[in-house]
Amino acid sequence: MAVPSRLWRATASTPISSVAASTIRTLSSCSTPNSGADLEAQSLLAQNPLPLRHGPKDRNVQWVFLGCPGVGKGTYASRLSHLLGVPHIATGDLVREELSSSGPLASQLAEIVNQGKLVSDEFIINLLSKRLEAGEAKGESGFILDGFPRTIRQAEILEGVTDIDLVVNLKLREEALLAKCLGRRTCSECGGSYNIACIDIKGENGSPGLYMAPLLPPPHCESKLITRADDTEEVVKERLRIYRKVTQPVEEFYRSRGKLLEFDLPGGIPESWPKLLQALNLDNNDKQSAAA
Repeated sequence: MAVPSRLWRATASTPISSVAASTIRTLSSCSTPNSGADLEAQSLLAQNPLPLRHGPKDRNVQWVFLGCPGVGKGTYASRLSHLLGVPHIATGDLVREELSSSGPLASQLAEIVNQGKLVSDEFIINLLSKRLEAGEAKGESGFILDGFPRTIRQAEILEGVTDIDLVVNLKLREEALLAKCLGRRTCSECGGSYNIACIDIKGENGSPGLYMAPLLPPPHCESKLITRADDTEEVVKERLRIYRKVTQPVEEFYRSRGKLLEFDLPGGIPESWPKLLQALNLDNNDKQSAAA
């Protein structure tokens, strides 16, 4: 399936080692010589170089999804992943996989996540590097990143090692975000994701109303639903506060580069999905295949 050429840039293939060195030079030029932050960034990239390289002209898309916690990045990124034939890589999933492991960092990581705090750049880049290396070994091409980058520093590192074609910024009013997060449920047996929240916000003062139907589980999953440990009102509000403080500047980072697509969710999946495809300039055949 052809993807609109206006959404991507192409450059010559570059060895990974050269890309890493270029990124260190880029980071160095943006900070005070020999500053602590500069040295830390150099050390971080040297230890965990992202295994990405600039692709050929006909490579698959390389997109990033931004948005507050609970906005639905995973839902829409996953659908587009199937539609475009590229992997959906959610750093949140990578963190949860590490949490469920018996690795030495699992307990330390659990404390950070359960308090609604951001995991360190070093840890996230390490997890992402391993995932990209595994995908490259399997012949994967292109990606849709969900949950990375979350800071300007992460965006600078990513910018130095690959060309991001498009950044989709999903937006939803905060009262709906809170309700969505508190309504999330997972089946402990099959791993299916559901949401028991029925969001019905009336329009007022010129603002449109918003309706999002619940995504209820099938009968055989109803008794097996569990809630994520970090989906409490206190933690969700803290995550939203951190997002506004730390991650929203990333939006401006990509806006200034002409890569940011702002998309206000008009409702649930039935209302939002066709309009998102339209915003991405995907044709009618793509819409029909995605709905199947």
